[in-house]
Amino acid sequence: MPMLGAVATMATLVVTKDCTALSDADLAEMSELCGGSGRAFEIGTLSKQAEAWVLVTLARDDAGALLGYSFCTLERIGGTPSVLIGLASVCATDDRAEVLDSIIRDQMRRAVLAFPDEDVLVGSRLAAPSTFHAFTGFNDIIPRPGHKASGEERAWGRRLAKRFGIETGAYNDRSFTVTGDGALQPIFDYVAPDHHEVHPDVAMFFAELDIDNGDVLIGFGWAMAEDLDALLKETGPF
Repeated sequence: MPMLGAVATMATLVVTKDCTALSDADLAEMSELCGGSGRAFEIGTLSKQAEAWVLVTLARDDAGALLGYSFCTLERIGGTPSVLIGLASVCATDDRAEVLDSIIRDQMRRAVLAFPDEDVLVGSRLAAPSTFHAFTGFNDIIPRPGHKASGEERAWGRRLAKRFGIETGAYNDRSFTVTGDGALQPIFDYVAPDHHEVHPDVAMFFAELDIDNGDVLIGFGWAMAEDLDALLKETGPF
């Protein structure tokens, strides 16, 4: 499949293409990028992710240097439009918040084209509180401070855990957390700048996680049809 399109935001150029179009050079460059945690993912891990996911979004600066990437897929889960974000990594540069926004916006543009006039579920595996910045602008984010998840929201957590290949016994549908097996999960690796404060109650969701053991939190939210439509009108077609 050919490249699906590109969108420029500030000094960041974001391109989304089919994972089968990833070259060895792309994978090598991705393996050299350290995300917010300061950890880079190995080529072997990236190759497996390229086989497991449909699309990959690459963000570069105006000189062509890679600033971040995100594997994702657009699919229906039980008939519900969904954007699932797999392994993703954003380099801890000064403008990393803008890079993150550019990646998410590009994926949402694809969502509105794939699922016009429908609300879309967006979910990912998170390992740091500031990763919730990826859900900025979404509705009914789960988990969220001061909210007791409903039975349906807990069911969505279980569906996402299953889709991410997590064994039932490893997932806690009340805390939305996954107990790892010693191997690092393919997480959304992003740490916000210091001036982007994290709500203490959000940080508490991660307090008991052992990231080195592969523990993660499954987070999700809803991109509303009217917001997606407004985004498409703002940015225009590909």
